[in-house]
Amino acid sequence: MRERICLFLALLCGLLLCGCASAEEADVPELILRYADNQPEGYPTTLAASYFAERVEAETGGRICVRVFADGELGDEISVFRQVRFGGVDFARISAGALGEFLPESEILQLPYLFADAEHMWRVLDGEIGDELLDSVRSTGVYGLSWFDAGARSIYTRTPVHTLEDLAGMVIRVQESDFMSRMVELWGATPVQIPYSGVYSALQTGKIDGAENNWPSYESSGHFTLAPYYLLDRHFRLPEIQFIGEIAMEKVRAVDESFEEIILRCAKESARYERELWREREAASEELVRSHGCVVTELGAAELEEFRKAVQPMYEGYDDEQKALIERIRRS
Repeated sequence: MRERICLFLALLCGLLLCGCASAEEADVPELILRYADNQPEGYPTTLAASYFAERVEAETGGRICVRVFADGELGDEISVFRQVRFGGVDFARISAGALGEFLPESEILQLPYLFADAEHMWRVLDGEIGDELLDSVRSTGVYGLSWFDAGARSIYTRTPVHTLEDLAGMVIRVQESDFMSRMVELWGATPVQIPYSGVYSALQTGKIDGAENNWPSYESSGHFTLAPYYLLDRHFRLPEIQFIGEIAMEKVRAVDESFEEIILRCAKESARYERELWREREAASEELVRSHGCVVTELGAAELEEFRKAVQPMYEGYDDEQKALIERIRRS
């Protein structure tokens, strides 16, 4: 019996030693970084963020791990951008519409009806102008990595809207952007700045009469169940930007100088992937919303021109350099 006990203890020690050796030999990332997105799991941007994380891990041989936090877990877009600047969050995907406070140049991309269509927007963003705008973000303490698609934004309301006059007096939610508030005011409505996560409750309680967003956001948030009237005016084709903070990039370089190039390349790859997902999701969201009986109104040319004329004051007051940029965009 005593011999059996000794043999058992010897085997147990051997197993424990093997376990320790396995733990020591296991691949452990040298750097773990956090990526924030305010959209839910399964949304094109969060899927692209996960794809980015997978590519970075593969390209760095597991030395860098990127953990994605979706559904606004790390905060709304404004607070997340501040955290990226100061190192609390490492990566983020943020709408250009939320950056006016930090990056005045982004306001130009928010000008309503600036882009004729999606093809026009991508000619601009994938070209020299887009690169210049990404570089300009460096002044805020972050690196602009790539452009994500967010489709065209339109208006949705709890009661029917067919004309500009129908919007008069309505309370419409906008992003936390004074620039976007100005647009709604020029339409004759009252803007209210509410974080995306609070829009459903605001519609439910009647605090707001409507909001404006793209097809996937309208559908995935469930807003279409409370505001079933969608007015296709496509006032914004507002892109989104993928960022890394300068502090985070320094951490990446500290692991290996060559990894900076990997981050940049993987960001471009994830942007192409997101655009493919976006096209698929946009079509599926529109189909789902229509199948639930929501009323979708396409503005005629004359009525659309009324919406455009109403916001023309937003094109005024720019300096010569900014006016030149607007003209370059229009000619692209």
